[in-house]
Amino acid sequence: MSLFFTRARPDQQRGADNIIPSRLRPGGSNKNVSSDDALRQSAVWAAIRLRADLISTLPVDVFREVGKQQIEVDKPPVLVDTGGPDVQLEEWLYSSQVDLDRVGNAFGTIVEKDSLGKPARIDLVQAKNVTVVSKKGVISYRINGTKYDRDEIWHEKQFTLPGLAVGLSPVANAAWSLGIYQSAQDFALEWFANGAQIPGGVLKNISQTIDNEAADAVKERFKAAVQGRDVFVTGKDWEYNMESAHTADAQFLQAQQASDRDATRYFGVPGDLVDAPVQGSSITYANITERNLQFLIMHLNPALRRREKALTRLVHEPRKVKFNRGGILELDPAASSKVLIAEVAGRVRAPSEARTVLNLPPKFTADQLDEFAVLFPKGTPVPPAQIGATS
Repeated sequence: MSLFFTRARPDQQRGADNIIPSRLRPGGSNKNVSSDDALRQSAVWAAIRLRADLISTLPVDVFREVGKQQIEVDKPPVLVDTGGPDVQLEEWLYSSQVDLDRVGNAFGTIVEKDSLGKPARIDLVQAKNVTVVSKKGVISYRINGTKYDRDEIWHEKQFTLPGLAVGLSPVANAAWSLGIYQSAQDFALEWFANGAQIPGGVLKNISQTIDNEAADAVKERFKAAVQGRDVFVTGKDWEYNMESAHTADAQFLQAQQASDRDATRYFGVPGDLVDAPVQGSSITYANITERNLQFLIMHLNPALRRREKALTRLVHEPRKVKFNRGGILELDPAASSKVLIAEVAGRVRAPSEARTVLNLPPKFTADQLDEFAVLFPKGTPVPPAQIGATS
């Protein structure tokens, strides 16, 4: 027997207007969206968009480990046309990252495999159309009613909890951390169900057909448990429906009366990066690189690490997939030049490599060398700023 949907608690329906417009409720209609609502909704959208934009446009490299060295190798086709010829990696990463941040899970059907059984093409599906079924510890999936085994589905998740077959969205993870639940199962079943509006609740037995008398008895028992905030025991088979998770996020933000800064904090995006008002904060060009570096290290890097681990499942050992994080800092030419000069001066990078990074020919021409000889006669000391000094 599985709990498919439950009715949202009254205390979850109080507070500010929904950050994300809810579905039609029985006997009513969606309320008008005020200017405050629009601002809050746009802050959530901006945070999700920023994370997906940055992660999907970072260069993706594949390395082969030889001893303690990592040697870059060509990317397999699945990391170029991940979703087939019409869906390349950048688009695939963007779409899947949006679902990861909206509902904590990204799903795709594995439609092609290579000769060694690795996925060769993954067609993403909207998370809202997926139901995850856990029956006696065996995970399977249903997409628009069609059943798939675990090895037929690509499933990435974030913010996981012990005993759960699904990940949580950033907002759901915050609700779990701030709330008190007897188990992760109790929390997930309630959270993924809170978005359902019509009917108020559905209790479904996936093992057998039951008659009306038995159905009424189970319904009364379930209602008594929910109204009394008691635990309703349903056995070992569970279904998690992704469709309502995003609405549950909105209800939590509503109950918390979340501001723009609260909402962006849940998504791991500092408010100033999405134009949410931050009192007493002043970001200038002089510290933009440090700001981006802080964002990369403190907020974005964990998500990148998780995605690297997931994408590494697409390549054959001992190969590994890595995002080139330097792409986030490339937009500041002054800082990038300092880093390159310092790496050449410290003999970490050869001059030809540095020029290649700048999209210049690896070697100077004879005329260019003559110009340097005129501008910087032999024995002229190199100014500190030119070797990457910060002062």
